[in-house]
Parts: sequence; C-alpha cells; structure tokens
Amino acid sequence: MWVMQRANGAALALAIGLALCPADSDARQKARASKRGAKAKTAQSKEKPAAQPESELARLRAQFVEATRELKTHLAQQLDLYEKDVKRADERVTKTAELFRAGLVSKRELENDEEKAGIARAKVAAVERQLKSADVQIAETLVEAEAEEAAAKALAKAKTSPRASGGLLTTTAYIRFGGTRAWTLSEAGAVGQFFARSFGRQLPVSSFGQSPVHDRWGYAHHNAMDVGVSPDSVEGRALMEYLRGAGIPFTAFRFAIPGTATGPHIHVGRPSHKIAPR
Repeated sequence: MWVMQRANGAALALAIGLALCPADSDARQKARASKRGAKAKTAQSKEKPAAQPESELARLRAQFVEATRELKTHLAQQLDLYEKDVKRADERVTKTAELFRAGLVSKRELENDEEKAGIARAKVAAVERQLKSADVQIAETLVEAEAEEAAAKALAKAKTSPRASGGLLTTTAYIRFGGTRAWTLSEAGAVGQFFARSFGRQLPVSSFGQSPVHDRWGYAHHNAMDVGVSPDSVEGRALMEYLRGAGIPFTAFRFAIPGTATGPHIHVGRPSHKIAPR
C-alpha cells in the first residue's frame, strides 16, 4: 500500500512537471523574443538619424548653408581683431602726427604709420565684403530651396487637379506657367514676331535649344529657348501675357540661381529635366 502511494505520488509529480514545462518554456521563449525585439528597436533607433533631409540635394544644400554660417562666425571674429588693429593704427598715426608737428619725427615715419593704418582698414573692408558675400550665398541657397519646394507642391497639386496643369505659380525666385498645350521650337518664330511688333526689336534669345551651359549643368534644354528679359520688366510682362494667351508653358526667373539660372530670363517651353552633366 505504501509502495502504491509512493508510486502514485511520483506519477502525480511527473504529470505536474510535464504540464508546467510547456508553460515555462513558452514564458522563456516570450522573454527572449521580447529582449530581441527591444534590442532591435534600440538598434533601429541608433541607426535612424533624428532628421534626415528629403534628398541628397537637400542634404548637400543644408551642409553648404551650415558651412557658410560657420565661415561667417570665423569672419566675424577676424573682423573684430582687424577693427582693433585699425583703432591702434589710427591712434599711432595721431601720436606720430603730433610728434611730426613738434619736429621730433620725420615725415617718412608719419607716412609709414599712415600706410600701416591704410592696410589695416583694407583688411577690414575685405572681411566685410566676404561677410556680405556669405550672406548672399546663404540667401540664394534658401531661395533656391524655396523655389524647389513650391514647384514640388505645385506638381503634387497638378496630379490631383486636372485644371492645375495650366495654372500660374509665382514665388520669390520665379514665375511658372504650366501651359495648356504642347510646345515645340518650331513656334519660336511666332513668339519673335509678337516681340518685334510690340517693341521694335528682335527677340533677345540667349539660348535656343541645348547649349554648353545646359550641358555643363546637366539640364535637357532641347525643346526650349531662353529669352534675356526680366519678368518684372515691361517687355517681360508683355511676353508672359502673350505666352499665357497662347497656352505656351514658360518659367520666368527673377534673378540668378546658382546651377539653375545665370540671371533674369524667361524660359519658353516645359521645365528642363535633369540629365547627366557633361
């Protein structure tokens, strides 16, 4: 009887152990999976930057702006030192001039000090020009980014609205008209005739079809022409009005944009798309 009780107890313990093993195994597997998931999330969070630019061009532009701002900081520090040099040089000139009037130093010594003061002022002027140039570069880069952002928004709108293809987009950098029909360079003569009748001179075409500049910048310009007039001039406004009336697409640049426009002009035709630069 005692032996049977021992046997029954052992069987019961074995049954309970077998019943608990899967649950314990499942718990351990879940714990390991949870740890692996946490590690994966941690690795992903480490790999993913806080703020990724939307494109390689945007990344390069952001780097350029940051580098230019760092240059401005360095130039500002340099300017402060040069301005102190100018102050010291001017003070020395004042003292030397007093000594010269008293007959204690020669005219040559006074001229030397005046020359040194002039060199110090020239350094200040050079750094000020560099600072202004840096400001212009940053402004041009930001305007270019603004123009591209506006163009992207207009393109997205055009895809969702059938009537947006012929709409007019105006930014601080350019004016773009999507056109209402196809355009080819064979129609350039009609545009030239309108301009000649209106202003008594030939259409100032700066680029007709593909040009070395467009090759270098990597833009397909085969079916477009550039007219060298500002969109904000009387001639430019009249030309844009004519193009819109004729349903001809155009992009009118208000000022130079590095790598995109050499100066104010009206690009007649569809916007040029990027190709490999030559």
